[in-house]
Amino acid sequence: MRLLLRLHVFVLCLRTALSFCPAQCTCVFHGRSDGTGTRSVLCNDPDMSDIPVNVPVDTIKLRIEKTAVRRIPTEAFYYLVELRYLWITYNSITSVDTGSFYNLKVLHELRLDGNMVSVFPWESLKEMPRLRTLDLHNNRLTTVPTEAIPYLLNITYLDLSSNKLATLPSDLMDIWPPFNGESVSSNASQKVVLGLQDNPWFCDCKISKLIEMSKMADTPVVLMDLFLTCAAPESLAGVLFQRAELDNCVKPSVMTSATKITSPLGSNVLFRCDATGSPTPTLHWTTSDGSAINNTVQESPGEGIRWSIMSLHGIENKDAGNYSCKAKNVAGSAEATISLSVAGTISTTVPPPRPAIASGLGTTVTPPTAVSNLALTTAFLRSSTALSGVQKSPRTTPNSGLRDSLKQTKTQQGGNGRKLAADEKSNKSDASQSFKDLEIVEETADSAVLLWTAGGVQGDAPLTVVYSPYGEDDSKRTVETKAGTGKLLLDGLSPGMRYSVCLVAKVNPAAKDPCIDFYTLDDADGGGQNKLFLIISGIACAVALPLIALLLYKILALYCKGGATDLDAEELEKDSYVKFETISMKQRTLNSHPSELWARRPTNESERLLLCSRSSIDSQMTYDSSRSEYLC
Repeated sequence: MRLLLRLHVFVLCLRTALSFCPAQCTCVFHGRSDGTGTRSVLCNDPDMSDIPVNVPVDTIKLRIEKTAVRRIPTEAFYYLVELRYLWITYNSITSVDTGSFYNLKVLHELRLDGNMVSVFPWESLKEMPRLRTLDLHNNRLTTVPTEAIPYLLNITYLDLSSNKLATLPSDLMDIWPPFNGESVSSNASQKVVLGLQDNPWFCDCKISKLIEMSKMADTPVVLMDLFLTCAAPESLAGVLFQRAELDNCVKPSVMTSATKITSPLGSNVLFRCDATGSPTPTLHWTTSDGSAINNTVQESPGEGIRWSIMSLHGIENKDAGNYSCKAKNVAGSAEATISLSVAGTISTTVPPPRPAIASGLGTTVTPPTAVSNLALTTAFLRSSTALSGVQKSPRTTPNSGLRDSLKQTKTQQGGNGRKLAADEKSNKSDASQSFKDLEIVEETADSAVLLWTAGGVQGDAPLTVVYSPYGEDDSKRTVETKAGTGKLLLDGLSPGMRYSVCLVAKVNPAAKDPCIDFYTLDDADGGGQNKLFLIISGIACAVALPLIALLLYKILALYCKGGATDLDAEELEKDSYVKFETISMKQRTLNSHPSELWARRPTNESERLLLCSRSSIDSQMTYDSSRSEYLC
């Protein structure tokens, strides 16, 4: 019984509290036949100087009008959780705190028109997520900051008329059609009403979107007054927005390097985007989910022109997708998209117990698809990370000594900072004796021949050859073969680079993999050696072959001539003398010294034959057109 009595008293007290109304206000309850209803409160006493704090908690609509209230304090209405309409109009309010509208979660309409507010706390709008009407007309607002734009996204009625606004943020128009990219709808519920009249507008590029909107015949944004006029600059003072023509205001236009690009797995890709507009637009890149990309470079070579390059290093499958280049200035914005496809898949042939290899070595790259570039295109692919799909015959080096000397010379000169040295072989684990004599027997600019000896595994055992540029674990490639093959051509290499190659035996995953490093030749080295060798060989052949042929001819002629044994002795004796005076530069005389006649001494038959043979050859080898030649 006592419990029921207490409950009855509590209900009576609650009804009394709900029906209590502030002394300077009027409370009206709009009841329904079912016993429910709504309560509205009107406070319009001219002597009221503060916001009332004892307003009934079930109030739906609160109006404070034509009072002496000058300030809205923090959390002035926090207990009015059911408040939907708040009108504080034609008072003397000059200050509004950031937390003045705290806890008004269901408020639909806020009117502060007819006051003296010069700075409005736009961030306070986040406390009113259901707010659709904001009336601030006939105040003293001078600016609408860019920070206020996110809080105005849901506003469908915004009245900023009769203030002191000279400009608006260019991004403010982007939250409404047609500038937000959404389709224009004729549905009245989607309309947005703007009151912007009676402000001293400075007509320049910053409000060019507003001027353009005023000229549109059919738009979801409805202006309360279509006859907006410019107050400045002087050349446009008094001119209607609908007739204003702005100079040097051009929306951006964007061109990209390509619309679709296919690049091999692990390669590097550069995208280029060019934009024009006035004022000079800014550029930024985003992914398909809207995330910003920071690894970009921008430059403006001239007024109204800007280009940007975005780079992706060592692309993976997750990098495939659309990349957007957005250009923006105060006159508008534009966007272009590039679609990136990644060629290549991850191989699962490497066993899981070897995470150091399985994580990045099993990459099989398909031949890259050709990329079509436009005039402004820059789509750079690094060929050192891609495998060619066409088998190439190795170009052999004719002289390994020449190759080593060229490598040593390049090392001493420090060409491009690459250190070309002898092949480095890694030490194999004592527990692993599967392969022996692992070596590179031949290197060219784009291929190498690998040899090995299978010791501890069967010849038909599967074997994986893993190779990649030295230190680039994300660019490793695999080739499947058998352990007993003993030889493999590594094709599709890049010239002048250091590579690492390892043998992975699937039958013995616990053993340490034998590895070796090697260098490919530069294009200039291989081609130069071949050309030099061909030139030297050609010259040697051109000189040596005629001499050899002549020598063989003379030997054969002498051999045939030496067979004539029936020559007359006198004729042979006569022919055995050579007039050496014809070779000497000094003129012969009758009174010459007897020593000059030494060549006329008699000789025996063997000496004559020897002299005949030698003089014949010597005379041919020392031929001079100015001298007379006497042969045997």
